[in-house]
Amino acid sequence: MTGVVGDMEAVQYHIGLSRAMLCGARYVFLPGDPDRVGPIASFLDRSMELVQHREYRSALGYVGNIPVLVMSTGIGAPSTGIAIEELARLGVTYFLRLGTTGAIQPHIALGDLIISEGAVRLEGTSGHYAPVEFPAVASLPLTQKVVEAALHHHFSYQTGICCSSDSFWPGQERYDSFSGYVQRRFQGSLEEWQHLGVLNFEMETSALFTIARTFGLHAASLCGVIAVRTQGESVREGVYAQVKERLARVARETVRRHAAWAGARCG
Repeated sequence: MTGVVGDMEAVQYHIGLSRAMLCGARYVFLPGDPDRVGPIASFLDRSMELVQHREYRSALGYVGNIPVLVMSTGIGAPSTGIAIEELARLGVTYFLRLGTTGAIQPHIALGDLIISEGAVRLEGTSGHYAPVEFPAVASLPLTQKVVEAALHHHFSYQTGICCSSDSFWPGQERYDSFSGYVQRRFQGSLEEWQHLGVLNFEMETSALFTIARTFGLHAASLCGVIAVRTQGESVREGVYAQVKERLARVARETVRRHAAWAGARCG
């Protein structure tokens, strides 16, 4: 891969995209899994796959005449941080995470959508951008449009705080890892987050919120519940496919509503 890391016109070193390839896209949908890029892009108009480099698979589509990029981030905060850095250089302004998640509150059902207002920074990447006292909070206008889009489609959703962990097992207090050991600092943490009203665990949102905020950009996070940990860890047949479709439909409607709102404000 050629390109200069800091050159805003060149092909970006990690994601393999240039400004010209984005056709002016200011919105990006960010699933973690590269295999979700195609299905999400299929809900856009005139979509086409661009490139895959490392964990970053990308496709470009449209909502009406609005160009929208779909790009995977891979798993976790470090690769998400790289994606935000390089996309920002290419002119992307609005970042919408589309993820899957495990809920930790008993009132949340499989298939529900969780729209995060803020995130517990239980990962290290955001600390390279802002001190721990700096909050990981969503963009209010963009998040409001996500809520409106979920209501438009009559999808069940929850709003609140998520917890972004740097690990899938010990940081989320899972004991079915290879060693079965969880550090003392994480023992009992699941119950503590439940008491504090945290809705779910995932691995990217707090880095997204923190980095976007420090860059003066706008971010929202929408996750679909594929496991409810108060009931068990298994993913029921059909839930994953249902969640992917709901994420894509809400994301598309979010762009339509947000672009209309932003255009009206400018007008």
